[in-house]
Amino acid sequence: MSLRRPSKDQPENFEFNKSSLEAAKSIVAKYPEGKQQSAVMSLLYIAQRQNNNWIPLAAMKYIAKFLDMPYIKVYEVATFYTMYNLSPVGKFFVQVCTTTPCMIRGANKLVEACKEKISENESELLSDKDCSWMEVECLGACVNAPMIQINDDYYEDLDKEKTLKILDKILKGENPKPGSYRGRVNNEPENSRKTLMDLKNA
Repeated sequence: MSLRRPSKDQPENFEFNKSSLEAAKSIVAKYPEGKQQSAVMSLLYIAQRQNNNWIPLAAMKYIAKFLDMPYIKVYEVATFYTMYNLSPVGKFFVQVCTTTPCMIRGANKLVEACKEKISENESELLSDKDCSWMEVECLGACVNAPMIQINDDYYEDLDKEKTLKILDKILKGENPKPGSYRGRVNNEPENSRKTLMDLKNA
């Protein structure tokens, strides 16, 4: 795994806004007395969602005080897990799965679409600092490959043309509908195919 470093440009302060604070308190309250530090991952996620998809050092320090734990422990968690972004990725963060199932079904075409619409380089913010993209490991939607994740939503069963249309919408500030782009419901077989129908206990 490559070394992950925090951004050089950091805000001086961070604190939860009203809705984030309510969510954080609700999560911490679920843990027994003395075990509140176990909420660190959830609070990091709340901070990332509030802060335009990335976690500044000030947020890690804030969470450390919030949970009464050493700052270095929060830092260790945030820098270990790749789901936490340590530098700005923009309002719309596009993750393209290029692991084997997606790759053999055309993920390279999705990468081409991102290079055309967003940036030639991974992890490079679009000029308006609103969007970036990167290749990632398996996102767990292999049966609906190829696919991308934009913020918290999955867009599945894609090709280059469909990906370009999705990217056009997010670049206009719209929220395209997530899910399959071949009309499937969840992971159902394509073309209404059925299997094991003749086996009573299948």
